[in-house]
Amino acid sequence: MPKPLILKLSFVAAALAVPIGAAAAQAWAPGEELVGQTVQVQTQGVVNSVYFAPDGTALITAPSGASIQGNWSAVNNMLCLSAQGGQECWPYPRPFQPGQQVALTSSCQQVSTFMPGALNPPSQVGAGERG
Repeated sequence: MPKPLILKLSFVAAALAVPIGAAAAQAWAPGEELVGQTVQVQTQGVVNSVYFAPDGTALITAPSGASIQGNWSAVNNMLCLSAQGGQECWPYPRPFQPGQQVALTSSCQQVSTFMPGALNPPSQVGAGERG
Protein backbone atom coordinates (compact mmCIF):
# COMPACT_ATOMS: atom_id res chain seq x y z
CA MET A 1 0.00 0.00 0.00
CA PRO A 2 1.40 3.44 -0.90
CA LYS A 3 2.50 5.73 1.89
CA PRO A 4 -0.17 8.43 2.46
CA LEU A 5 0.77 11.95 1.53
CA ILE A 6 0.34 13.40 5.03
CA LEU A 7 2.17 16.65 5.13
CA LYS A 8 3.88 18.28 8.09
CA LEU A 9 1.49 21.21 7.67
CA SER A 10 -1.38 18.89 8.73
CA PHE A 11 -3.03 18.62 5.38
CA VAL A 12 -3.30 16.20 2.51
CA ALA A 13 -3.34 17.33 -1.12
CA ALA A 14 -5.92 15.88 -3.49
CA ALA A 15 -7.29 15.82 -7.04
CA LEU A 16 -10.43 15.09 -9.05
CA ALA A 17 -11.94 14.90 -12.49
CA VAL A 18 -15.35 15.77 -13.92
CA PRO A 19 -17.14 14.09 -16.86
CA ILE A 20 -17.32 15.89 -20.20
CA GLY A 21 -18.30 15.01 -23.74
CA ALA A 22 -16.53 12.14 -25.45
CA ALA A 23 -15.25 14.27 -28.34
CA ALA A 24 -13.43 16.67 -26.01
CA ALA A 25 -12.04 13.78 -23.96
CA GLN A 26 -10.45 12.26 -27.07
CA ALA A 27 -8.48 15.45 -27.76
CA TRP A 28 -7.52 15.96 -24.14
CA ALA A 29 -3.90 15.73 -22.97
CA PRO A 30 -4.04 14.81 -19.25
CA GLY A 31 -3.05 17.73 -17.06
CA GLU A 32 -3.23 20.38 -19.79
CA GLU A 33 -6.05 22.25 -18.05
CA LEU A 34 -4.08 22.35 -14.78
CA VAL A 35 -0.71 23.65 -16.01
CA GLY A 36 0.01 27.03 -14.45
CA GLN A 37 -3.24 27.00 -12.46
CA THR A 38 -4.12 26.93 -8.76
CA VAL A 39 -6.93 24.69 -7.57
CA GLN A 40 -8.59 24.64 -4.14
CA VAL A 41 -8.61 21.16 -2.59
CA GLN A 42 -10.56 20.09 0.47
CA THR A 43 -9.47 17.01 2.42
CA GLN A 44 -10.65 16.17 5.93
CA GLY A 45 -12.31 19.59 6.22
CA VAL A 46 -9.16 21.58 5.36
CA VAL A 47 -9.01 23.61 2.14
CA ASN A 48 -5.57 23.96 0.60
CA SER A 49 -4.38 25.59 -2.62
CA VAL A 50 -2.40 23.46 -5.06
CA TYR A 51 -0.44 25.22 -7.82
CA PHE A 52 0.38 22.95 -10.79
CA ALA A 53 3.58 24.36 -12.31
CA PRO A 54 4.44 23.69 -15.98
CA ASP A 55 7.64 21.86 -14.97
CA GLY A 56 5.77 19.20 -12.95
CA THR A 57 6.39 20.79 -9.56
CA ALA A 58 3.53 21.64 -7.24
CA LEU A 59 3.20 24.19 -4.47
CA ILE A 60 0.75 23.15 -1.77
CA THR A 61 -0.36 26.02 0.48
CA ALA A 62 -2.30 25.61 3.74
CA PRO A 63 -4.91 28.10 5.00
CA SER A 64 -2.24 29.48 7.37
CA GLY A 65 -0.11 30.47 4.37
CA ALA A 66 2.55 27.84 5.08
CA SER A 67 3.53 25.90 1.97
CA ILE A 68 5.56 22.94 0.78
CA GLN A 69 7.01 21.96 -2.60
CA GLY A 70 6.04 18.74 -4.28
CA ASN A 71 5.59 17.21 -7.71
CA TRP A 72 2.59 16.31 -9.80
CA SER A 73 1.95 14.01 -12.74
CA ALA A 74 -1.01 12.97 -14.87
CA VAL A 75 -0.51 9.55 -16.48
CA ASN A 76 -2.44 6.30 -16.90
CA ASN A 77 -5.75 7.93 -15.91
CA MET A 78 -4.31 8.97 -12.54
CA LEU A 79 -3.44 12.40 -11.13
CA CYS A 80 -0.68 12.08 -8.54
CA LEU A 81 0.82 14.47 -6.01
CA SER A 82 4.09 13.69 -4.23
CA ALA A 83 5.62 15.61 -1.32
CA GLN A 84 7.82 14.90 1.68
CA GLY A 85 8.36 11.25 0.75
CA GLY A 86 4.68 10.39 0.24
CA GLN A 87 2.51 10.06 -2.84
CA GLU A 88 -1.22 10.03 -3.37
CA CYS A 89 -3.07 9.41 -6.65
CA TRP A 90 -6.68 9.93 -7.76
CA PRO A 91 -8.67 8.62 -10.72
CA TYR A 92 -8.31 11.12 -13.59
CA PRO A 93 -10.06 9.84 -16.73
CA ARG A 94 -11.37 13.28 -17.84
CA PRO A 95 -10.32 16.93 -17.54
CA PHE A 96 -11.42 19.21 -14.72
CA GLN A 97 -14.14 21.75 -15.52
CA PRO A 98 -14.08 25.31 -14.13
CA GLY A 99 -16.50 25.74 -11.22
CA GLN A 100 -17.34 22.01 -11.04
CA GLN A 101 -16.61 20.25 -7.73
CA VAL A 102 -16.05 16.50 -7.54
CA ALA A 103 -15.09 14.23 -4.66
CA LEU A 104 -12.76 11.30 -5.37
CA THR A 105 -11.19 8.63 -3.22
CA SER A 106 -7.39 8.46 -3.44
CA SER A 107 -5.03 5.52 -3.49
CA CYS A 108 -4.68 6.11 0.28
CA GLN A 109 -8.46 5.97 0.79
CA GLN A 110 -8.77 9.73 1.45
CA VAL A 111 -11.83 11.48 0.03
CA SER A 112 -10.88 14.86 -1.43
CA THR A 113 -12.86 17.48 -3.30
CA PHE A 114 -11.24 19.69 -5.91
CA MET A 115 -12.84 23.08 -6.45
CA PRO A 116 -11.29 24.42 -9.67
CA GLY A 117 -11.72 28.05 -10.62
CA ALA A 118 -9.97 29.18 -13.77
CA LEU A 119 -8.47 26.41 -15.88
CA ASN A 120 -6.77 26.29 -19.25
CA PRO A 121 -9.16 25.70 -22.16
CA PRO A 122 -8.98 22.28 -23.83
CA SER A 123 -6.70 21.95 -26.80
CA GLN A 124 -8.36 21.94 -30.19
CA VAL A 125 -7.80 19.13 -32.64
CA GLY A 126 -7.29 20.73 -36.03
CA ALA A 127 -9.56 19.75 -38.89
CA GLY A 128 -8.00 17.50 -41.46
CA GLU A 129 -7.14 18.51 -44.98
CA ARG A 130 -10.73 17.82 -46.06
CA GLY A 131 -12.12 19.72 -43.15
